[in-house]
Amino acid sequence: MAVDTRVPDEDCEAITGWGRTAPTLARVHRPRAHAEVVAAVDALRADPARGTIARGLGRAYGDAAQNAGGTVLDMTGLDRVLAVDTTAGLVVCEAGVSLHRLMTVLLPRGWFVPVTPGTRYVTVGGAIGADIHGKNHHLSGSFGRHVTSLELLTADGEIRTVLPGTPLFDATTGGMGLTGVILSATLRLLPVETSYVSVDTERARDLDDLMARLTATDHRYRYSVAWIDLLARGSATGRAVLTRGDHTPYDALPRRHRARRAPLAFRPGRLPAPPPYVPGGLLGRGSVGLFNEFWYRRAPRRSTGAVQSLSAFFHPLDGIPHWNRIYGREGFVQYQFVVPYGREEALRRVVRRIADRGCPSFLAVLKRFGAGDPGWLSFPLPGWTLALDLPTGLPGLGAFLDALDEEVVGAGGRVYLAKDSRVRPETLAAMYPRLDAFRALRAELDPRSVFTSDLARRLDL
Repeated sequence: MAVDTRVPDEDCEAITGWGRTAPTLARVHRPRAHAEVVAAVDALRADPARGTIARGLGRAYGDAAQNAGGTVLDMTGLDRVLAVDTTAGLVVCEAGVSLHRLMTVLLPRGWFVPVTPGTRYVTVGGAIGADIHGKNHHLSGSFGRHVTSLELLTADGEIRTVLPGTPLFDATTGGMGLTGVILSATLRLLPVETSYVSVDTERARDLDDLMARLTATDHRYRYSVAWIDLLARGSATGRAVLTRGDHTPYDALPRRHRARRAPLAFRPGRLPAPPPYVPGGLLGRGSVGLFNEFWYRRAPRRSTGAVQSLSAFFHPLDGIPHWNRIYGREGFVQYQFVVPYGREEALRRVVRRIADRGCPSFLAVLKRFGAGDPGWLSFPLPGWTLALDLPTGLPGLGAFLDALDEEVVGAGGRVYLAKDSRVRPETLAAMYPRLDAFRALRAELDPRSVFTSDLARRLDL
């Protein structure tokens, strides 16, 4: 599909997702206050042209926060933490606040964010719009479940207080910014005693062994994830390293551990950034195969109680600025899907197809989801979710992923819109049964499409 990159004037910027695919041009506004957001939307109401979309820190992998030929509202200037209630465990903050900043503010007070994905460099507005999930979904659900209220600027210029259990809340959590601009939110927090995690690690010899271990014991852990070797074949297909844990209580810290002097200190480290791009040949099947072999063998067969920092456990890649450059100039696709419990054979077929094709993915994780979330376009449903990164330069990648989509849809599953950049619109309705309700509410709330994006146009949202 051809991408329209028309812009209203020369005052524009190139914008892309974290996968660095399909950059488009748009005018970017950078408001610093709610009134400036309202003014920008008011200016578009009379003549929406190509509309606008809110954008945070740009960690959506595809085109969800792009708007070719229109405008983009960079919300990162609205980054105030407005109130912290340490008695009730609540924080009120603007939508441009990052999870990194929340951790910096909240951890010294003994509180942690309720859900975090694989990066802390996402904004609260983006976390709600994508209804992000983390390693604790099997127990805690997605981000929207912990939002007690939000302030939403809708296309009519009204700022609405939106509460859980209402259609507008369910359309907004997971709605990819298409119901309006989230200005602020109140979040329910998680109490912690330290900024560390007690971690158990074990190896699984194949996919069936991995699923059996997860099914039998996941309920014992708050956090659970498995790195999976998608190049392993034969009897080792789906072999994995399973990592699970929970927040370390103060009394469980080793006697001489440095954290005993400052148990809630938050000091994430950073490594030097990689070069502007890394030649794609460094991520071929051979090099990734060697990495996967090393990573699997270096993991202990079984280890219990290892104490890791929050950043090491949750966000290891955040220590490498611009790690997305390692996939080369053409960027990469992150493909994430979920299939329901009881449809494990579909997961086995997908893993075998990826392994047989020799897809060079070294960032591949498998998790279990718990109860589904109320958001109409929220991704999680009870089942197995697999996420993998693939260089866009792989021959025939589009057709191969289309075939995987068919497997996923046939099993009653779906792909994650916050990471998508290529799914076909005709398959979307089969993945998201509340799609028609979302479209109807959006048409009623925003008949002139003041809020739109490249993703919305591509998928007719």
